[in-house]
Amino acid sequence: MSEIKKIKVPLTTEDVKDLKAGERVSISGVIYTARDAAHAKLLKALAAGESLPLEIEGGVIYYVGPCPAKEGQVIGSCGPTTSYRMDPFAPTLITRGLKGMIGKGPRDQKVIKAMKDHSAVYFAAIGGAAAVIAASIKKAEVVAYPELGTEAVRRLEVEDFPCIVAIDSEGNNLYESGVKEYKRV
Repeated sequence: MSEIKKIKVPLTTEDVKDLKAGERVSISGVIYTARDAAHAKLLKALAAGESLPLEIEGGVIYYVGPCPAKEGQVIGSCGPTTSYRMDPFAPTLITRGLKGMIGKGPRDQKVIKAMKDHSAVYFAAIGGAAAVIAASIKKAEVVAYPELGTEAVRRLEVEDFPCIVAIDSEGNNLYESGVKEYKRV
C-alpha cells in the first residue's frame, strides 16, 4: 500500500499541484457539505451578487447528505453521493477559488478543464465506508439552507478524513487510468 499523504484545508495552489491521481490522502481542517439543491442556491446567490455562506477560497466541498446523528454522535452515516449531479455547478465554484471536491464517480470534461485551468482536485471518498468517514468528523453544524434538510450546507471539522485523489490538477484521471490498467491485466 502507498503512503497516506496528510493535507490541511484550506488548500493552496501548491498543495493541489502536489497531489497526484491515485494517491491516498488524509484531510484535516474545515470542509463543507453540499449536494445539487444547495449548489443551485449557491450559484443563484453568486448571480445575485451575494456572498456565499461558506469559505470558497481554498475550500473543499463534500458531496453528501448525511443521515441524522444518533444520540452521542457528531453526525450520522455520511457516505459520498454521485458527483456528476454537481457537474453543472462545479466549474463556476472552481473559478471562484474552490480547490477540492469529494464524491464518487467520474466527472464531466468541463469540470476537469476548470480543474486544470484553476488548479483544483477531485477526491473520491470510499462508498460503503460511511461509518468510517463519520468517525473522522469532529464537529458538524448547518450553516446555510436548513430548509433542505439533510442536503443543507454543513460546516464540518474533520481530522484524517480518508480519500483518494481521483482526478488531479493536471487532469490525470483514476477513473480512466484504472480501467486501462484493469483491461491490460
